[in-house]
Parts: sequence; structure tokens; C-alpha cells
Amino acid sequence: MPTRDIATLLEALPYIREFHGKTVVIKYGGAAMRDPVLKEEFARDVVLLKYVGMNPVVVHGGGPEITSYMERLNLPVEFVDGLRVSDAATVEIAKMVLVGKVNKDIVLLINRHGQPAVGICGDDGLLFRAARQSSPSGKDIGFVGRIERVDVDLLNRIAEAYIPVVASVGADREGNSYNINADEAAGAVARALGAYKIMFLTDVPGWLRDPADPGSVVSEAGAELVEASLAGVSGGMRPKLQACLDAIHGGVSYAHIVDGRVPHSLLLELFTDAGQGTKIGPSG
Repeated sequence: MPTRDIATLLEALPYIREFHGKTVVIKYGGAAMRDPVLKEEFARDVVLLKYVGMNPVVVHGGGPEITSYMERLNLPVEFVDGLRVSDAATVEIAKMVLVGKVNKDIVLLINRHGQPAVGICGDDGLLFRAARQSSPSGKDIGFVGRIERVDVDLLNRIAEAYIPVVASVGADREGNSYNINADEAAGAVARALGAYKIMFLTDVPGWLRDPADPGSVVSEAGAELVEASLAGVSGGMRPKLQACLDAIHGGVSYAHIVDGRVPHSLLLELFTDAGQGTKIGPSG
């Protein structure tokens, strides 16, 4: 084996030791969900995490697929503050696409790479109890849910032997269905599980000081800096940073935003000294 490969294994060893037995919640999205090669690599990476003794939990959305189906049906597609405006028809399509197709595609991939996975959504076992929310700027965005409670009993039972794959839909006490932002869902799951880490796969190198400059990645930041900067962040990065903050304040040790367009970005961020994206921890 080349010396370089030995060095890589030795570099990973202390991280594998540190993370053994710990839970990592992975928000799966972006190009990593669309590109066939990246989809295969993601599944292999998640399986590897399970084999080295971690407890991975995958939470996913499926925005591009929802948009594609809506466009086929000539339904309007609108976003406010990075959140999809969701009327009753949009929620019905989101539920069909996320639970019936995207979730099962991910489960099949993970199964095929050597670890059994189980797909669920917020309705299963009363996993998510949701309530209607407005956008961060106060606008009505329809049936978009805020998670009020996560009942992790089902997740804990599944994670004993399987890799849970969670679709980001849920319902309220009256049985109304809601489209839930997958970043928020991942953060809520991480808090409820007491996860050691939460990782967000996205289509940028990390949190950028200047959104127009891919080289302006903030490699590491405390929660205070993120809170102070949040008002100036727009688009899809805002809910990701908010979910990072919610996770950190809820007891999760670290949150990471990584570039899902890079093969094995999960492993690079977890098991190498240099890392690959933005790491957010408690202020101190």
C-alpha cells in the first residue's frame, strides 16, 4: 500500500476512535441527490460510517424533484426566505414525491452498498408533530410546518440495527400535513437524539463570507458569529445556518456545512485534519 494511503488511514484513526458509538445526523440534499455517481458515493460513505461504529441518521428533502413534478402539472413554484410556499396541492405533491419516491430510492441505494436502511417520514410513529409557520420575514407561506416535537423512540429502535432515512414531512394534532424544510427537520432530529454532529450537504463549498466568491469559505466559526451574521444571509443558506444554531443550542456538539458536489465530502470533513467545509461549534 502506498505511503500516502497509510498516512490517510493513520490520520483518520483518532477521529474514528473519537466518533465510535456516536450519532451523526446527515441532511442529504443538493447535487449529491441528483448526480448518479455522487448518489452512489454518498450511500457508500454512509455505510462506511455504520461499519466503523457510528450511528448515521439521514434526513432528506427533495426540492428539485418536487419542483419538477409541480412544473409538469403547471403548478406555481415560489420561494420566500429560502422556504417553499406550499398550498394544499403542493403539500400533496411533496408528500408523494418525498415519501413515495425519493425516500425509497435512498433506502435502496444504502441497502445495496451493504447496510440495511429503513425509510420513514414524520407521520410514522408520530415522529414529528408540526405547526404552521410563517417565513422569517413574517410572510404567509402556506402549509409549511415548524417542528414542535420529535418523538425519537422510533428512531432509536430503528438505529439499533438499521440506518434510518427520514423524509421531511409531518402533521399537526388535527392531522393536517405540512411540508417541512429539510434543514430544520435535520436540526430538530439532531437535537432530539442528542447527536454528536450534524452535517449539511449543499451545493457550495461551505458558508461563504461573500456569496459571490467560492473561495471565501468560513472554515470554522462559533455560534455567536453565526447569530451576528444571520440577518445578512439570504436564500437557502439561511435555513441551514439557523438549523446549525438550533442544533448547537440544543446540545449538538458540532454542525458542519459541506460541499456535496465533492465525492466523499462527508468522510473528508469527518476524518481528515483539513476538513472540507464549514465547522460550527459552541461559542467560547
